Amino acid sequence: MGFFVHKSFPCFLLCVIGFFVCPTPAFAQASPQTPTPGPAPQSEIKQDSAEIATHDEPTTFKVNVRLVIVRAVVRDSKGNAVGSLRQEDFQVFDKGKAQVITQFEVEQPGTIAAKARQKAVENSSDIPSSDAPPNPVNATPGPERFVAYIFDERALGVRDLAHVREAAERHLTTLRPTDRAAIFTTSGRTTLDFTDDRTRLHEALLSLQPHPIAGSFEGDCPRISYYQADLIVNQKDPQATQIALQEALDCAPTNLQGQPIGNLSAQVSAISGDVLNAGEHESRIALGSLKDAVHAVSRKPGQRSVVLVSPGFIVPQLQYEYIDIIDRAVRSQIAINTLDARGLYVVLPFGEISQHSAHAPPPGKGLIESAAAAANDDLLAVLADGTGGTFFHNNNDFNEGFRRVAETPEYSYMLAFVPQNLKLDGSFHSLKITLKNQQKLTLQARRGYYAPKNFANPDEEAKQEIEDATFSQEEIHNLPVKLRTQFFKTSDEDAKLIVLAQVDVHHLRFRKVEGRNNNVLTCISALFNRNGNLIQGTQETVTMKLKDDTLEHKFPSGITLKASFDVKPGSYLVRLVVRDAEGQLMSAENGTVEIR
Repeated sequence: MGFFVHKSFPCFLLCVIGFFVCPTPAFAQASPQTPTPGPAPQSEIKQDSAEIATHDEPTTFKVNVRLVIVRAVVRDSKGNAVGSLRQEDFQVFDKGKAQVITQFEVEQPGTIAAKARQKAVENSSDIPSSDAPPNPVNATPGPERFVAYIFDERALGVRDLAHVREAAERHLTTLRPTDRAAIFTTSGRTTLDFTDDRTRLHEALLSLQPHPIAGSFEGDCPRISYYQADLIVNQKDPQATQIALQEALDCAPTNLQGQPIGNLSAQVSAISGDVLNAGEHESRIALGSLKDAVHAVSRKPGQRSVVLVSPGFIVPQLQYEYIDIIDRAVRSQIAINTLDARGLYVVLPFGEISQHSAHAPPPGKGLIESAAAAANDDLLAVLADGTGGTFFHNNNDFNEGFRRVAETPEYSYMLAFVPQNLKLDGSFHSLKITLKNQQKLTLQARRGYYAPKNFANPDEEAKQEIEDATFSQEEIHNLPVKLRTQFFKTSDEDAKLIVLAQVDVHHLRFRKVEGRNNNVLTCISALFNRNGNLIQGTQETVTMKLKDDTLEHKFPSGITLKASFDVKPGSYLVRLVVRDAEGQLMSAENGTVEIR
């Protein structure tokens, strides 16, 4: 489902552990008192060896659809999320042209993990072992929500950082047992992986300190901000240039005749270039930190969000970079929430007291600084709107701010469409999402995307799709797959966890080649610990070239895939993803296990 990201399937899915395939009766026929029947007789396996083969080589998928995914949040006049809208209530425009919505889903967080725990009990089945008796699967409240907090140390001053740190301390005490939090900084000096350990979270917050990345230009004459430097250098704004020249004339040293020393035009140009380069460097680092946080939380199996705490920053030449972050977040179902750490911000007409100069600022300087202050908020708003997040600003109540940005809307909508006549030119496509009947509702959604310069290899897109499904908790039921889990203790400190997946092959779409029914299944079984970290993963492809008689008579209830994991006592989330090559369909199932 990814649109722009072209990367190989992650290296963690390396080991193939005890994965096999065999004909088996339906799981519904098994009972706690009756062991699950084993594999077919040896003669049948030999007979079927040319018809079914398992291996760990890459398989080729047919992927021809290029989807653009849009997350939309609709709120009523009181700010409450609305979840009663249907696909026909929305309109999508790409560069002003109406698009056909091909996929539509209403999302409501907080229900996925509960379903997994319920299914863990309902779907557990006894698995015989010669080593030890099996144990039933226990439903345990595993992690459901992952929130990555990013503090912009490069731009936060001592006062602002102290205020938001105190509010963050109070906020983190309200985390639920099923919440996991991580702390990142744009300076990279403080990093804490996802945890529910309050002590470690407290220590990470205490370590936050202002850490400017670029050198200070406050003593320069004239004093030029990153925003004004962009106006002068990139936009060739004559008014911004004239204001800088007037300020240079006022503050530059003079000779005995009272004339300024040096070439003021060259001075303004040099300072503007230096400020622009430093500002772009800082903005790239800040966006890089945000991208890393989005990547980190995308690898967590649950409800996922990012909270960016920053006084804001501008990215005049980095549109592609931040739109790519929005696309990655939307594809991974991550909401980016932003909190303006300046609170209720007011631009003083004669500048900040800390920046007081003996000379009054030239006319128009205050307008530039006001525009710069507003521009700092623009990116924070775009990130929140584009991913279905919340933007908290112009408010000094940071306690309320953290409460709002850490929440996830009760309802959101995932819309997808295939762009018409898409050109591979890397151009920007503006998006507009509207409601046919506004009804005093407000809608937030991403504002655009960049077209790719070339289409990804179908194999890579298919691998990306499977990877995205593996690191999600969304259940997908496009294929007839049933998940069962069981474990048995091999010692006081060791256990073996069994994951079984039954696939009803009669509902698959086969391709007929030389009288055989061909299809390829890619099966992923992944195991996550209580903090959502991947512990083990297996990947296997099942190549089927079945004769008609085999398909009709020898798989009355489908085939069974089995994976076994050696684990320690603890709480685990099991994620099973199965994708076929011919129908391009996928199934994704969750299970939770507690081994005591």
